[in-house]
Amino acid sequence: MSTHRTTVAIVGGGQAGLAASWFLVRDGVDHVVLEAGTAGHEWAETRWDNFTLVTPNWHCRLPGYEYAGPDPDGFMTRDEVVSWLAGYAPTFGPPVREHTRVTSLTQRAGGGFLIEAEGPDGAETWEADHVVVATGGYHVPVVPGWAPALDPGIDQLHSADYKSAARLRPGAVLVVGSGQSGAQIAEDLHLEGRQVHLAIGDAPRVARFHRGRDCMTWLAEMGLYDTPVTSYPGGLAAREKTNHYVTGRDGGRDIDLRQFAAEGMRLYGRLESGVGTELTLAPTLRDALDSADDVYRSICRDIDAHIEAQGLEVAPAEAYRPVWEPESDPTGLDLAEAGITTIIWAIGYRPDYRWVRAGVFDGTGRPTHTRGVTAVPGLCFLGLPWLHTWGSGRYLGIAADAEHVTGVITGRAGETTEPAADLARRHSPGPLDASAAVA
Repeated sequence: MSTHRTTVAIVGGGQAGLAASWFLVRDGVDHVVLEAGTAGHEWAETRWDNFTLVTPNWHCRLPGYEYAGPDPDGFMTRDEVVSWLAGYAPTFGPPVREHTRVTSLTQRAGGGFLIEAEGPDGAETWEADHVVVATGGYHVPVVPGWAPALDPGIDQLHSADYKSAARLRPGAVLVVGSGQSGAQIAEDLHLEGRQVHLAIGDAPRVARFHRGRDCMTWLAEMGLYDTPVTSYPGGLAAREKTNHYVTGRDGGRDIDLRQFAAEGMRLYGRLESGVGTELTLAPTLRDALDSADDVYRSICRDIDAHIEAQGLEVAPAEAYRPVWEPESDPTGLDLAEAGITTIIWAIGYRPDYRWVRAGVFDGTGRPTHTRGVTAVPGLCFLGLPWLHTWGSGRYLGIAADAEHVTGVITGRAGETTEPAADLARRHSPGPLDASAAVA
């Protein structure tokens, strides 16, 4: 077993780990990035073929590196994101050790940490004064415990494994979950002409465009991406919120589940249980649709208030009107009768930090921290949703979080990363067609 020594060990070579490395390279701090696969590999491996970003391209920035392409208000495809991210590391030469999977992290007596890993040449040990865990918060795909009781003749896969409609068996598809992945996968299947059944949860939705600009641009300008999680109603509970569903397909548009239903998609409320081919559903469909629309309208009203307060002259608003209402709220679904041959579970992930042997976790297995800094001296986390702001875990907020965490390690005071609101204010969106001005 080979033994190595470093000042800072970063576990995870995705965008968060690379962002932390950028600041440490800048400050001349000895460190290593330990990556189980290849740097940024998850973008290529866990997104479907027709995936696009749901935030505008101009949101894509990392320390010392930002989107500089021809379409800042567009939405990069999966392959374009992979290519863009691949161009980052060569700009500063991070010390990444790929194909090195960390299996254990323990505290050393007297301070610092001991890391055990499996590398290309076998087992290796690292001693480090500081560790930044940058493996994200989405580790184990969630599937209901009763899923094995369903008819084995029906294929089941998680959203992380979905690639395209063409790779599924012929037949109808049930998508469970209406968060960003579930709603977009349902859209992808629907556009490919598949009969889609969608069991929706309580995910909210947001308009793609409102009054001539992308809603994400408005929200960034309003400071939503810079507001600390502790300043939101409910405080840290905001970390449990489901993201709003919207799409970047074909230049970006709303995801309106009512419109999909009008076009033939079958909608249901929350899926509760199942055995064989029989599923039990909660009668929550109508309330879920209404609640998502309420959030949609509320966000538009907030943008309207911002426009009025700033005295901006922009396109007028047009109110959203529902195009479909459910005739009933189904409480059951027979998979065989509906011709469903595939179920796609899009109900999220749970964290798995069992390899981190330190007392920094709550009862749900999530790390407790203040802006990524834990109560264990030298142990930090980075790249988590809502680590500090709504922008955390996204390209728009990673740089600020990485600068803070590495600043705590190095003692370097002050932050230089431009706030998202300032970036949005100087961002000049391209021309939009008339339909883009419709709320």
